[in-house]
Amino acid sequence: MSTQYVDNFADDIGPIKILHIYKPKSQLRGIVVVDNLAMGPAAIGGCRMAPDVSTREVFRLARAMTLKNAVNGLPYGGGKSAIVGDPKSDLKETWMREFARAIRDLKEYIPGPDMGTDEQCMAWVHEEAGRAVGLPYSKGGLPLDELGATGFGVAVASDAASEWMQLPLENARVVIQGFGNVGRAAATCLLERGVHVIAVNDSDGGLHNPDGLNIPELFRWVQTRNLNRATHLGEPMERDRVLEIESDIFVPAARPDVFTEANQHLLKTRLVLEGANIPITHEAARVLHDRGIMVIPDIIANSGGVICAAAEYEGKTEDQAFDAIRKSVYRNTTALLKRVRERKQYPHDAALQMAREVLSKKMGLYAST
Repeated sequence: MSTQYVDNFADDIGPIKILHIYKPKSQLRGIVVVDNLAMGPAAIGGCRMAPDVSTREVFRLARAMTLKNAVNGLPYGGGKSAIVGDPKSDLKETWMREFARAIRDLKEYIPGPDMGTDEQCMAWVHEEAGRAVGLPYSKGGLPLDELGATGFGVAVASDAASEWMQLPLENARVVIQGFGNVGRAAATCLLERGVHVIAVNDSDGGLHNPDGLNIPELFRWVQTRNLNRATHLGEPMERDRVLEIESDIFVPAARPDVFTEANQHLLKTRLVLEGANIPITHEAARVLHDRGIMVIPDIIANSGGVICAAAEYEGKTEDQAFDAIRKSVYRNTTALLKRVRERKQYPHDAALQMAREVLSKKMGLYAST
């Protein structure tokens, strides 16, 4: 058996490059994975910042981007990066700028915002490396988090799924795990469809109101105070208690592997819209499906962010970006559900097959050039 490091990750798709960055003075620790470039000459993928992020996690996220870009027909490969550190650190700007300088010549990777980073971070990256997506308006960009592009796509997926499942969105009970940029945008867009968001959480704790949380007021509250101290809006609870609240729709919008085979039995819902990347292991997703819970996988449900990023990079307008999100996410969600019903496939297997069908054709062309 080979003991080469890359063999821990390598398969028939990639990755084609794994880069580690270290700066002793600032203690910057960075990871970049370019997984596959069959769809285009450069890979688009977010740069996250977290103290416990690992190379394996970045690889898995880069693979998700490869598949996501393929299933959406975007002319970009899949990549991802991470900075190992606390996003609340005073060194954040230093780390971002040093990271950007380190990848300046890695032209095949285009970074964007992700968990722990935002449009200001991408402005710093662009100043140092000359490229980034998810830039502020002042830099000519389409700020993904401010626009709520990923959350908007999650809501579009709910439109398609509700029709197929005969699950009315009006008065549907929604639980959102992760009340960050994606979770907040998803909450806003789903509220427009008449749902009741009954529980949310973040890293500090959770909040539950069976009659529906006042989301606009909660937005204002969390700007300066902890979410689980908003006792006038709902009942505080421990962070992971949100995984057990019964709902009609559950939106995981935080870290990977929230549900595994070991804890999937806690989830009591009808529909899962994966707002985060790789929030449920494939094994757990299969068990959930067998239990009658429909899961719309990440590469379809949360693709609004990268569609918007691609539109920005190509100089398109906000309206064009959101029109592309609406069409692509609705089309792919419908196609997925049709395969699940007609071919008796598990949702994650169907989504993977949809992406691989596109990717394999491109890889054949790519390999022959």
